[in-house]
Order: sequence, then structure tokens, then C-alpha cells
Amino acid sequence: MFVHTTALALDGDAILEELDRRMQPESYEMYRKLINVEPDGRSREFVLYTLKKGQDKMVALFLSPASEKGRATLRLGDNMWLYIPNVGRPIRITSLQSVVGGVFNNSDILRLDFSVEYDVRGATEQEDTYLLDLQAKTSAVAYDHLHMVVDKATLLPITIDCYAASGMLIKTLRYSAIKEFGDGMVRPSVLETDSPLYQGYKSVMLFAGLEKKELADEVFTLDYLSRIDELR
Repeated sequence: MFVHTTALALDGDAILEELDRRMQPESYEMYRKLINVEPDGRSREFVLYTLKKGQDKMVALFLSPASEKGRATLRLGDNMWLYIPNVGRPIRITSLQSVVGGVFNNSDILRLDFSVEYDVRGATEQEDTYLLDLQAKTSAVAYDHLHMVVDKATLLPITIDCYAASGMLIKTLRYSAIKEFGDGMVRPSVLETDSPLYQGYKSVMLFAGLEKKELADEVFTLDYLSRIDELR
């Protein structure tokens, strides 16, 4: 149970771990829509069915568009793969690549708990928010460090600025539209991002469903990627 602390003894690690717990259950299934918006207003949409177990296992199956249906991505810790039907074996992919294009990369789409990938190196308290300064635990993490604004009342993220090791801002993540997902799960249902590296482009992630689900470890293997649709 998270206990509010004073500014004199602000426990950033406890805040981040509680944020992770409120954002997602230990084991769950989820439906998401990803929308990539181009500067001229054109957009492309993807629908994903996602499963996560523990702190290091996640798989996502493409349901639409038709050109992507049946593709699946698997993340085990820092390792990621893309499965394409009719291709002999899954392909290794990296966190900074993007299987959907747009501003979201594979690390954003296959997001692990923040406390798994980052250490809190600073925490400050303002009137309505906490400001967390996060440092990547390893060089395999997509962003070297994060500046996270956390709502003090809900302990949910509001914005996250993502930086490269050089100090360059890569992108900003913005969470909104807090919604009840059942089983006491109350969290943002919209995630938007833009980047100074992609002027005029925007990507949006809409969370339509999030439910606790017990899953076997077998689900998170390369051999199971062709069968993920059976779990829906």
C-alpha cells in the first residue's frame, strides 16, 4: 500500500512502483487502437490485442488493418521479435524501431513497467504533482532518461519527456481521459505523443479494454506467436 510521504522524505521509488501497479495488473489482456496522424491530416489505424505477464513478458497481435492481420510482436525483457505469417521464423527487432511507423516505437508499444527499466535519481514535490527524474538501468532501454510528471491525487502519469543520452528531447508522452476498466483499475485511456524529430506528426494510443487474465508462460514463446488469436 502506498503511503504519502512528505517532501523531506519523498520516496521516488515507492511512487514509481505504485504508478506501475495502478497502470496495469500483474497479468492481463488488453485491446488498443493506434492512430498515426501525418502533417496533412491523413491517418492510419491499427488494432492490437495485447497480453502481458509479470514484469518482462508481453505479446501483441495485429487484428487490423487487413494488411497487418496475424502479425505479432513478442517482448521478453530487452529482446523483441516480429512474427509475420508465411515467413519462416520470427525476426529480431529493436526498441527504437517501430512496427507501425509513426512516433511510437516498439518500446512504447510493448511497454514494460517503468520501475523495471528505470531508477529514480530524483524526486520533487509540487502543489498537485510529483516530478520524477528517471535514469535507464541499462543501455538497452529506448530512452536514456525520463522526466515524468505524476498526478499527486491519482499517482498516475500526466506527461513524460523522453531524452537521449546526449540530452536531446526525443518525444513527449501525454496521458489523458482517466477511465474505469473494471476490477478497480482506474487509469488513462488515451496516450498521445509527438516529437521534435518528426515535426507535424502525431501518434495516439486508445485503450478500449483492459482485464486481468491468467496466462501460461508458454504464451510468451516464439513457437506460440502463430496461435495468439486462440486466446481471444
